[in-house]
Amino acid sequence: MGYYILEETMRACTADELHSQTERQYVAVLTTPEWKTERERFDMGIELEPDVANIHNTKAEVNFDSMTGTFQLPDRERIGEADYRFAFALDEKGIVFIDDSGKAEQMIRIIQRTKRWREPSLERFIYDFLEQIVDNDLSLMERYEEELDRIEDSILAMQGKGDMVRVNEIRSDVRELLVHYEQVIDMTQELEENENGFFSETNLRYMHLFMNRMARRHDSAISLRDHTMQVRDLYNAQMEVKQNRTMTLLTVVTTIFMPLTLIAGWYGMNFRYMPELESRLGYPVVIIVSLLIVVFCLILFKKKKWL
Repeated sequence: MGYYILEETMRACTADELHSQTERQYVAVLTTPEWKTERERFDMGIELEPDVANIHNTKAEVNFDSMTGTFQLPDRERIGEADYRFAFALDEKGIVFIDDSGKAEQMIRIIQRTKRWREPSLERFIYDFLEQIVDNDLSLMERYEEELDRIEDSILAMQGKGDMVRVNEIRSDVRELLVHYEQVIDMTQELEENENGFFSETNLRYMHLFMNRMARRHDSAISLRDHTMQVRDLYNAQMEVKQNRTMTLLTVVTTIFMPLTLIAGWYGMNFRYMPELESRLGYPVVIIVSLLIVVFCLILFKKKKWL
């Protein structure tokens, strides 16, 4: 449980102090049982019964005299395997997070330690909170880009046999991030609409600023996804080149042995009156002719650049 009043910094306070003051906007973080006990004191006029197990996306919904929503934040260390889920409710007086994971409290404490505001407001807090969600994503995507570049170089050097598994993992992570970004953008648009007039028109610039930042993150994720597809196409092209070289080699070997097979078949007929069968020079002549054929074919294929 945590209660904060939005001043120059986020000042921790008690529940009684938060509810007794009316000059400043507030932030509160409660667990589900705490919300069930305390929700009447916030007087938001909603029946919010968040079930963390049933939170499947990030969204915001406008109610008659409040706004409610949920967050589903992928764990950047294990994208696709783990996430953080919590809900929120806000009105013009402040915002309440209903969180059993501890993630919202962790993000708020970072804001409390690192942010000072000349003009404290709920809008500015929401902007900083949303920034925490994507704060490290740029460095994450840069690491993915560097990893893809290394894989690309190894493929070009014909050493990337086992790297496509990692490429597919990166592509899956980026796809998860893209879905998450789209949901965050939709939620921010809902906030920017300001249907209930909870936010001042002047401070709506924070929502617009975050929207622009999310659009750039989204574009970066799309570029990264395209990069994974390019690496996959390069891998397939290199495999085709390798297969073509193998087929070329097999064709060359087959072509060389075709006349030798003809000679072997011809003299394997063993007709009685074949003159070469009685000749003392027949065997060495066939050997010399066979070697000449092999040498001639090799020289011809080298000249044609088939080898």
